Amino acid sequence: MGKLTKSAKEVRGRHQLTVRVKTSKYRDKSSNKWLARQLNDPYVAESKRLGYRSRAAFKLIQLDEKYKFLGKGKRIVDLGCAPGGWTQVAVMRNKGAGKVVGIDILETQPVEGATLIQQDFTEDEAAEKLKILLDGEADIVMSDMAANTTGHQQTDHLRTIALVEIAYTFAKEVLAEGGIFIAKVFKGGAEAGLLADIKKNFRKVSHCKPDASRAGSPEEYLVAEGFKSKGRISDS
Repeated sequence: MGKLTKSAKEVRGRHQLTVRVKTSKYRDKSSNKWLARQLNDPYVAESKRLGYRSRAAFKLIQLDEKYKFLGKGKRIVDLGCAPGGWTQVAVMRNKGAGKVVGIDILETQPVEGATLIQQDFTEDEAAEKLKILLDGEADIVMSDMAANTTGHQQTDHLRTIALVEIAYTFAKEVLAEGGIFIAKVFKGGAEAGLLADIKKNFRKVSHCKPDASRAGSPEEYLVAEGFKSKGRISDS
């Protein structure tokens, strides 16, 4: 894997040329638009250059640069880890120490330095299984999961919030005292009741949209720091 590019400015500076996509009778307008966006996205190009499996890796890198939660020796759980971009970053920033476990219903190609499980993390035994693999409770539970979009913003928001709630419930089962929970949400953040419960069980809760998130995307990330382990008894 190549040298880590840290700043959004540096990423964009590497990729200045604009690629024009020719129309094709085999592609509709939306496909042409998607292809043009991919070909001209500096984060897509940079992820390929550095060997990341997805441009989403830069979202985690930028979140870590802001909040500084990753580091040597951490026990990390990556929920919905496929295709593995966030898992790659976690392993790299663990610097050969700690444990990284990724879990997804989908099959994920192996990531050197991580343990990957193909399983539904909502299954009863999943939390205990992960703690065994981590040799203890997790320092970080992170989720870049989002429901498949429908094009209807309110529906997409509610479906993604449902995933956040499931991930949060899981995080409370496996996080160590002082642990961190990170999850993708859509603009507007978590629902009021869920957010109130998260704030009750963590010492600090923030929302952030990394530069690597596309400008037109409603996504942002919830970053909850300082888990209060006694909060396991509190349900949203």
